[in-house]
Amino acid sequence: MSILESINSPADVRALSRDELRTLAQDVRDRLIDVCSRTGGHIGAGLGVVELTIALHAVFDTPTDQLVWDVGHQAYPHKLLTGRNSRMETLRQEDGLSGFLKRTESEYDTFGAGHAATAISAALGMAAGRDVLGEAFKAVAIIGDGSLGSGLAYEGLNNAGHSDRDIIVVLNDNEMSIAPNVGAMHKYLTSIQRNPLYNRLRSRIGELVDNAPAPFTGVSTLVRKWEESVKSFLTPGVLFEELGFRYFGPIDGHDIDALVETFNAVRDMNTPRLVHVITQKGRGFPAGEHGEKWHALPPGHDPATGKQLNVSAGNPAYTAVYGKGLTELGAERQDLAVITAAMPGGTGTTAFGKAYPNRFFDVGIAEGHGVTFASGLATRGVRPVVTIYSTFLQRGYDNIIHDAALQKLPVVFAMDRAGLVGEDGETHMGLYDIAYMLSVPNMTVTAPRNGTEMLGLLRAGVEHLDGPFCLRYPRDASPDVPPAMSEIPATPYGTWEVLRRGREVAILAVGTMVDTALKAADDLAAEGLDVTVVNCRYLKPYDAVTLNAILSNHGHVLMVEEGTVVNGFGAYMSAIIHRLAPAVRTAVHGVPDQIVYAAPRKKQLASLGLDAPGIAARVRALHASEAMAD
Repeated sequence: MSILESINSPADVRALSRDELRTLAQDVRDRLIDVCSRTGGHIGAGLGVVELTIALHAVFDTPTDQLVWDVGHQAYPHKLLTGRNSRMETLRQEDGLSGFLKRTESEYDTFGAGHAATAISAALGMAAGRDVLGEAFKAVAIIGDGSLGSGLAYEGLNNAGHSDRDIIVVLNDNEMSIAPNVGAMHKYLTSIQRNPLYNRLRSRIGELVDNAPAPFTGVSTLVRKWEESVKSFLTPGVLFEELGFRYFGPIDGHDIDALVETFNAVRDMNTPRLVHVITQKGRGFPAGEHGEKWHALPPGHDPATGKQLNVSAGNPAYTAVYGKGLTELGAERQDLAVITAAMPGGTGTTAFGKAYPNRFFDVGIAEGHGVTFASGLATRGVRPVVTIYSTFLQRGYDNIIHDAALQKLPVVFAMDRAGLVGEDGETHMGLYDIAYMLSVPNMTVTAPRNGTEMLGLLRAGVEHLDGPFCLRYPRDASPDVPPAMSEIPATPYGTWEVLRRGREVAILAVGTMVDTALKAADDLAAEGLDVTVVNCRYLKPYDAVTLNAILSNHGHVLMVEEGTVVNGFGAYMSAIIHRLAPAVRTAVHGVPDQIVYAAPRKKQLASLGLDAPGIAARVRALHASEAMAD
């Protein structure tokens, strides 16, 4: 039996010897590779923090002490050590373990985290709550995987350092930022800094010089300046020291002994302190330690080679179609620039970046900055395309309104992963972009029915100069295989497309729901129910000519969208229809006001009635209610 199989809680970890901890690290790494090879998941970050996770649970009294993990995909090893090993095969499955942190899943998950850079602020809130209530525990924020590039992280650091509270920040630097690799000098400095005698002596000297009598007050200033200059010369931690943290590091994040000794040394201090550890993302993955490539894996692959098993032939994903078309459009337009936020691979923009490096900007996990940066580009006549997941663009909402929309700057927002996102679960759902973009003044809001129309809308967006323009597309395969970008004209501005003409009920369908509505209409036609289907590719502005024609010969209109029904397209159009034609009955069909949890995307759609049978059932019910009213 492996040591991991004997671990039921962190208390079992704390009972192990150092040699056993090292063996446990290999057990955890093997288990992660085995599970993620079958279930898929964010394996890279987890493999990089195995030893760090073990050391934290070995030193801190969890769950009393609060470990607050940033970007929850770092926490797969944490799940294994906190009683969830036996359920690990259910990772990212329906009713299984979350791919991120979830307070309802375990008392060890102290704060839910799917987005980045929240840990320091949350941990400081916990520390402040502890002090208000007179409690005694340690609050530890573990931030990493590029999160320190986010403005929220710096806001948390600034406030935590100023607070002088008992809080520990662990910076997991996985070879992406800040410091060079660990060397002999770093190891020497670290050994001095974590020595209890050194820390006591440093504190005592500080007390003496701070309380020196009047004739010697200048000595205090000289000593402090000397200490500061030496520290800045010898270590990379001066920034954190200036923010109010005691800095420790950099430390080899795969050295169990160094980690345990350091955490033991800093645990009982009571001022803000930061422990800087160097880790290797993807460490130990047999297919190779490639940070971005192995950041996340789809289910069913060979861990030795990284190759996908049982790959079925099919149409390309929307993301791939978008990336190819965007790159081709970049060849046409020398004024086109692309901005992404730490996800060039995930958003399909890598090819554009390689082809046009001077017009490609990865701003890191800083979505708000990316939006305002793009707005600045737009003032100079550049045509910026901001390509960010729908769920992450939420973090830049103020910037969208204040910096792009109010100034009517022509910034294009391409929102990947819009709608239901399957196994990534509730933290990554792109269900709110229709609602939040419709409310933005001067914003054009669009949604394509397939890949070709997506590229037509992209071209239209780049050509649109009268304010910002957005398009959304799902995490799914495109229903079609688009031609080259040069063969795709701009989708005419503000137009809808009537795809099927009927007499009884009109379906105003958005994006992914268009072809689904057509399938439902075919099924209904076989029953003798004649339905109109409209492709509402422009949500705002809507096509007033087509809408008026629909209202003149239909008594009932159903709006269908893959997004929240609260303040979504259906709510928006219902208000307009009520004003234009009060006698026409309207209904909205979309995602209800509830949290949608992880499951296969097709199952999520079916469970919400957003498949062809679900839409057909809704139309039947509406038609029956109208007939009874008549």
